[in-house]
Amino acid sequence: MAQWDRLRQLSDVYRQELHELYDRDALPMDVRHYLSVWIEKQEWLRAAQDPDKAMVLFQELLANLDIQHSRFVQEESFLLQHNIRRYKQNFQKYQDDPCTLARNILWFLEKEKEVLDRADLAEQVQFLNVAQEAMEISSQQDLERKMSGLRNDMQCMEHTMSCLEEQQDEFDFKFQTYKMEAVVDEAVKKEQMKFFQQLINRLDECRKSTLSDLHKLLDKTEELISLLVKKELVEWQRRQQKACIGAPDNVCLDQLETWFTCVAVCLFQVREFLSKLEELVGKVSYANDPVKAQKPALQRRADTLLKDLLKSSFVVEIQPSMPQGKGPLVLRTNVQFSVKTRLLVKFPELNHSMKVNVSMDREAPQIKGYRRFNVLGNNTKALNMAESQSGGMVADFRHLTLKEQKCGGGGKGASDISLSVTEELHIVYFNTVFEQKGLSVELQACSLPVVIISNSSQQQSAWASVLWFNMISQDTKDVLFFANTPSAAWPQFGEMLSWQFLSATKRGLNDAQLEMIAHRLFGKKQSYDNCQVAWSKFSKENPPDTFYVWFDGILVMVKSYLEDLWRDGHIMGFVSKGKEKSLLKKKQRGTFLLRFSESVIGGITFSWVETTITGEPDVKTVQPFTKTDLSQIPFVEIIRNFQILEAENIPENPLLYLYPNTPKDEAFGKYYSERTGDNSLYIKYIKTKLVFVSKENTLEARSPMSCDMAQGEGLEPMNGLYGEGAEQNDTPQPLNSPLEMYHPDPMLSGSPATQEEDLLTYLSNPNLFAECDILQNDVGLPELSLQGFNCLPPQSCGSIFQ
Repeated sequence: MAQWDRLRQLSDVYRQELHELYDRDALPMDVRHYLSVWIEKQEWLRAAQDPDKAMVLFQELLANLDIQHSRFVQEESFLLQHNIRRYKQNFQKYQDDPCTLARNILWFLEKEKEVLDRADLAEQVQFLNVAQEAMEISSQQDLERKMSGLRNDMQCMEHTMSCLEEQQDEFDFKFQTYKMEAVVDEAVKKEQMKFFQQLINRLDECRKSTLSDLHKLLDKTEELISLLVKKELVEWQRRQQKACIGAPDNVCLDQLETWFTCVAVCLFQVREFLSKLEELVGKVSYANDPVKAQKPALQRRADTLLKDLLKSSFVVEIQPSMPQGKGPLVLRTNVQFSVKTRLLVKFPELNHSMKVNVSMDREAPQIKGYRRFNVLGNNTKALNMAESQSGGMVADFRHLTLKEQKCGGGGKGASDISLSVTEELHIVYFNTVFEQKGLSVELQACSLPVVIISNSSQQQSAWASVLWFNMISQDTKDVLFFANTPSAAWPQFGEMLSWQFLSATKRGLNDAQLEMIAHRLFGKKQSYDNCQVAWSKFSKENPPDTFYVWFDGILVMVKSYLEDLWRDGHIMGFVSKGKEKSLLKKKQRGTFLLRFSESVIGGITFSWVETTITGEPDVKTVQPFTKTDLSQIPFVEIIRNFQILEAENIPENPLLYLYPNTPKDEAFGKYYSERTGDNSLYIKYIKTKLVFVSKENTLEARSPMSCDMAQGEGLEPMNGLYGEGAEQNDTPQPLNSPLEMYHPDPMLSGSPATQEEDLLTYLSNPNLFAECDILQNDVGLPELSLQGFNCLPPQSCGSIFQ
C-alpha cells in the first residue's frame, strides 16, 4: 500500500501528528495528496545531491501542478484552482536551488515514515507489554475514580453553599422583620430572642460543617496534586526521555491535561466558595464566627495548591530538534530548530493571552570554556489552541536558531572541569505568566538538556551523549552530568541499544544478538546482568572507531539498505565468527547466514558451509559489503547472483539455504527485482560474469586472521573469500591487489596457467572490479554507477557469460 494511503488510515492520534507536520509551508498537504503517487516514486535522495536530477524533478513537479490545475478547471473547483496556482508560484523560488526542494520533500517523507513507525510500534507495545499496560490502566482507573470523586464532592459543596446561603437569608429576613416590628412585650421579646439564638446556633453549625467540608476537599485535592505532579508527571517525563532515544513509550498528554484541568477547575471553585463565605460573613457575623477564624488559612492553602499545580502544568511537549537531525536534543548553531510547549491547564478563555518567551542557560554553570548562546528568531509566541489538533494550549516554535555569544564562558574563579563540546549540556527555558480571576503565577518550563554543535561531523558524538544522558539520568537539569559520568548497567544499556533498532526499523534486538554485543564488551561470562558499561567504553575508547561509531554504522546501513531484510528476521546480524562457525558446521552444504562485520564500520557479510574432499564442513566468508557497495547493487541481488566458477568452470551459487534451513529463493524471493536471469538489470548491464581469480590454496591461506567476537576481524579484509584454514593463523598475510591476483583462464585467452588457478564469480563486491569497455558501448542500458569493477572481456567461450 502506498505510504500516503497508509497515513490516511491511521487513528486520530497519528493523523493529528500528520496535520501538525503539514502545518509547515515547505510542502502543502494539497500537493502531497494530489501528487502522492508521483512523489513517492521519485528518487529524492539522489536529487538532494545531484542538481541535474533535482532540476528534472522540479520541472516535473511544476508540470504535474499544471495538470492538476487543468483538472480543477474542468471540475469548476474554484478554490482548488486558486490554491494550486498559488502553490506553483511558491515553488518557483526553488528555480535556482532545486536540491533544497528535494531535501525538503525527502524530509517530509522521512517524517511520514516516523509517524507510521510510531503507529506500528504502538500496536506492538499492546502485545509486548500486556502486564505493564494492565498495571498502568489499573493505576489510571484508580486516579480517574478519585477525579470522579472530587467532581462529586464539588457538586455536593455547591449544594452545601446554597443551603448555607438560604439558611442565612432566612435568619437575616426574620431578624430584620423583628427589628422593624419593634416588639415591646418583654416576654415576647425574650421568646423571640431565644428563637433567633437557635437560628444563629444552627447557622454556626452549618458554617462549621461547610468549613470542615472545605478542609476535606482540599485534602483530597492535595492528594490528587501529589499523584499528578510527583507520580504521573514524573513518569511522563521519564517516558519522554526514553521516547527521545527510541523507546516505544506513550507520551500523549491528553489524559494528563484532562486531570490537571479538572483539579485546577475545582481549586478555582474552592476560591469562589471562600469568596462567597466572605460575602456571607459581611452580611451576618457574630462572636467566635468560625469563618473569620478559618477562612484566611483555607485561602492560603487553596492558593498554594493551585500555584503548585499551575507551575507543574507548563511543560515541553516536543523537545528541541532540527528538521534533519539524527534525533532530538542535538542542535547546531545557525540551523533552525523547532520545539513545542504546552499548558496542561486548559482554560479556553486564556486562548492567545499568555505570551511565552524563550531563553538559554539562565543558570549556566561557572565552568571555564562553557559556551553561552543567544536564541534568535521569533522567540515570543502566545499559547493558543489553533496549533494543536487536540485543542490543547500550545506554543509551537518552529524557526528558532542559536548563536554563540562572543564572550567566553567562565573566568576567574571558574571551575577547572573540562568538557568536550559534545559533553556540554544546555537547557532551553520557556517563561510565561498565568493570570486568571485575580491570581497571577509565573510559570517556567525547561527542555531536556541539549547538546549544541557547530559542525555536522560532531552530530554522531553528540547523539551518543544524548543517548547516555537520557538512558541514565532522571535529573533533567543536571548540565554537569558528564563531569563525572556514571556507568550503565548492562540490562539498561542493552535495552537502549535495542530501542535504536526498534525505532529505526520496527525490529529490536533479540537476546542472542544482545549477548554477542555483551561478549564483545565484556568477554565470555556466565551472566552479564551485573556488568557495567562505562561512558568511555561506549563513546571515547579507540577513537575514531569507538563502540558507538561501530554500532551506529551498522544501524545506518540497515536503515538505509537492509530494513526489510532486518525487519523480516533474515539477518542474524550480531553474531561472532566463533558462534557463526559452530552454527554452520552443523548444517547441510550451502547453508548461509548474514552477519555484521566486527571490524569494518557499517559492514555486512555472509558465510556459508562447504564440504571438503574429506567430507568435513568448511565455512567460507566474503569480504564485508559497505554502503558504497549496497548503494550500487541491492544486497538481495548480490545474494541472488553470487556464483563461484569451480576448477572445471561450472558456475555455481554456493548460497542455497538461509540458516537454519529456508531455501534461499523462499526467503528472499519477494525482494527480487521483477526481471530475472539474462533480463536482470545487474547482469544484463555488465554483460559478463564478474569473477575474482585466485589460487585455490590462497582461499584458505589468505583470509583475515581468526577471531572471536571479543577480538574482532582481521584489520586487513581480503578482496575475495575468507577461508577456514586461515582461522588457525593469527598472523595476517600480505594481501595482493585484485589486479595482482588476476590470472587469465587459458581456455579464454590462450595464456599459460596452472591447475591451481580458480575463477570465482564475485558479483557481490563492486570494489573488486574496474569498469570495462563493453559497459561504455551499450548506450541502451540504464545508468548505473559501477566504477571500480574489473570485468573479464567477452570471449568466444560462452560458459562464463549470461
